[in-house]
Amino acid sequence: MPRPIRASIDLEALRHNYLLARAKAGSARAFAVVKANAYGHGLDRAVRALGPLADGFALLDLAEAWALRQAGLTQPIALLEGFFEPADLPVIAELGLTPVIHSEAQLAMLERAGLETSIDVMLKVNSGMNRLGFNRTTFDAALARLRVLACVGQITLMTHFARADDEEGIGAQMAMFKSLAGGLGHPLSLANSAALLRFPEATGELVRPGIMLYGGSPMPDMYSAEDLGLMPVMTLGSEIIAVQALAAGDRVGYGGTFEADGPMRIGIVACGYADGYPRHASTGTPILVGGRRTRTLGRVSMDMLACDLTHLEEAGVGSPVILWGNGLPADEVAAAAGTISYELFCALASRVPVTVLGD
Repeated sequence: MPRPIRASIDLEALRHNYLLARAKAGSARAFAVVKANAYGHGLDRAVRALGPLADGFALLDLAEAWALRQAGLTQPIALLEGFFEPADLPVIAELGLTPVIHSEAQLAMLERAGLETSIDVMLKVNSGMNRLGFNRTTFDAALARLRVLACVGQITLMTHFARADDEEGIGAQMAMFKSLAGGLGHPLSLANSAALLRFPEATGELVRPGIMLYGGSPMPDMYSAEDLGLMPVMTLGSEIIAVQALAAGDRVGYGGTFEADGPMRIGIVACGYADGYPRHASTGTPILVGGRRTRTLGRVSMDMLACDLTHLEEAGVGSPVILWGNGLPADEVAAAAGTISYELFCALASRVPVTVLGD
């Protein structure tokens, strides 16, 4: 029989979360962010599930956009990092994609391209994230150059918030963005998941929900996914494959980082860092065995991890295990492991079989 680990992807939950995002967006369009293989959930299945519900999609890879067009997708597709070489531009025009323009190099490529087909673009403002985009001294000239290009259709002005998920909020970035882009008559694209849920003033005409679509809270220190009305899309499950009895002083796993302080029963789970479980998850990370909560013990191995069964007398070989998902929020597991749910989802390994629900 196959190894018992398996991920399930609930497409009804994905649709529920998208509709929640779109409701929060009001009259704005909501582009589903499906970069990074739809945050580890599978690009093709996510796009197929959202289908005509979605106002559009946003990703990074031109080849992925081409494949979606070949599969019949007609909604707008935004390329969040734009293009990387002049040869990309004729393909973008042919496919009707909307690239983000965030650098002088891209502007120069577009000016030299000689495109005969008009493309819509998104001009990115660096309002404080300091990764991509034009700042106070370069924005006006960049916009002016785009406006005179015959190959440029609609120009949407966009930015990305660095602290929409914490107490700092978006005030400083919004003020800077408005000082540059306010009143120019172009559509605005501002809100990511956290801003969409917290700051209605950042809705603009186009929002870009990402992590919330997949059931993760964009601000887990403030609100759980359940608090926000989100449903888990990915559940990672496995089974207990062995049970060990420990005496006081016995140690568990590589490096013996956990030491029993008395008699214990531990279970060995068929899941490790080669499956996408975080190796840095230390003793105490929550786990469900047979629907009951317990904790991991010691270091996570490549293919296995250990958990405490001392208080779970009925648990044994074959008992079902939930690593995250239904009944155990990924945000909680991620916090215990010192990371975020985004990383858990994106790290799901290709060797883990996937069951799709609600297709």
